[in-house]
Amino acid sequence: MKNCERMANVALAGLTLAPLVVKVEPNINVILTACLAVYVGCYRSVKPTPPTETMSNEHAMRFPFVGSAMLLSLFLLFKFLSKDLVNAVLTCYFFVLGIVALSATLLPAMKRFLPKHWNDDSIVWHFPYVRSLEIEFTRSQIIAAIPGTFFCAWYASQKHWLANNILGLAFCIQGIEMLSLGSFKTGAILLAGLFVYDIFWVFFTPVMVSVAKSFDAPIKLLFPTADAARPFSMLGLGDIVIPGIFVALALRFDVSRGKDSQYFKSAFLGYTVGLVLTIIVMNWFQAAQPALLYIVPAVIGFLAAHVLWNGEVKPLMEFDESKAGGSSEGGDKTNSTKKVE
Repeated sequence: MKNCERMANVALAGLTLAPLVVKVEPNINVILTACLAVYVGCYRSVKPTPPTETMSNEHAMRFPFVGSAMLLSLFLLFKFLSKDLVNAVLTCYFFVLGIVALSATLLPAMKRFLPKHWNDDSIVWHFPYVRSLEIEFTRSQIIAAIPGTFFCAWYASQKHWLANNILGLAFCIQGIEMLSLGSFKTGAILLAGLFVYDIFWVFFTPVMVSVAKSFDAPIKLLFPTADAARPFSMLGLGDIVIPGIFVALALRFDVSRGKDSQYFKSAFLGYTVGLVLTIIVMNWFQAAQPALLYIVPAVIGFLAAHVLWNGEVKPLMEFDESKAGGSSEGGDKTNSTKKVE
């Protein structure tokens, strides 16, 4: 498992940098980059304890409405306020968020080269005058934040597509790694709601496309093209993270039963097929497409067909990470780390 994850990390890094030196077909770049990001995020999510943030059915039902409110708010901000002002505020926000996401993404690879006590001993820093507010971190996290700060500064000053993609991929990997749907029922509710959300805002209003073009922040991946009229192909991070957390749940379901990644393979294949269909239809009609329109049915359909074939619908539907809780080993590890204030 670890070897496959390392190979995927290397492939993702190489593919991200490749357009700097060679011409890469944008459509192939979109498919391979998104699939590799999902693959890496899924395997990073396999840990002794479930991901820290678990979504409930109620949260899944509300998510499309909350997302719609945020999308419409951004559309109105860009419509009635200066585009440069809005993007300047968003750049400051994503500067901080990007440092956190990129440092967390790089940390596992950097830990191996740092002293063990740098990884284990926590430092607690209290805010001046507000002692109740504190931040806990390790020396390793500080070291990992250095390249994160560099890339965020580069992005903020140049808005280069490569810096955008590096930060965007960090957001994707961290989102898939840290978020949990809890159960497949919650996942189905979320994907069904966002399936409708994506169709409505892309096909029936100009809001989604307008915000995507105006929003100058790493919420989308940019893939260079040879077309001067359309210099970049785009893929929203939501089209990677949302299906990705469902695919990751399938992998952790396989791991929880001590079996090979059989259902993960089905869900991952469904994601790949859905993304390929999106690209084919987009090029056929020469128009923006709601990627979840094709990805959601493919992911759920491939997984459902495999489960029905194996006759394991009941164990899959009864699987619930939110009830598993943290293992005692995980708690012991947390308590055993030293804290320095």
